[in-house]
Amino acid sequence: MKYLFVFLAFIFLGLGIIGIYLPILPTTPFLLLSAACFTRGSEKFNNWFINTKIYKLNIEPIFEKRGMPMKRKIKILAMITLLFSIGLIFMKNIYIKALLMIILLIHYYFIVVKIKTNEEEI
Repeated sequence: MKYLFVFLAFIFLGLGIIGIYLPILPTTPFLLLSAACFTRGSEKFNNWFINTKIYKLNIEPIFEKRGMPMKRKIKILAMITLLFSIGLIFMKNIYIKALLMIILLIHYYFIVVKIKTNEEEI
């Protein structure tokens, strides 16, 4: 079972890293799943993961309920908005445009409302 958890952890980690660059994929849930699988699969890999920059920037503030600096929120929302706008401009199907808008609004809701804003820069 431990090998399965480690395998899944690396799959989720890969999806989370891809999600950093493709805003359609949610980064944080995949990284949370990865952390949970590393915890159950291998102490060695778990220690490695919690010392990575990806973990410290994306997961640690959530576990410690520190929030995210406003500057980082603005950067994330600007990138998401830019990429989704490109999709909305070139997409012909109205249903897919509507789906993209819903996903964009969900991103805004979670980043603006659900994630606490703090003053410290990570």
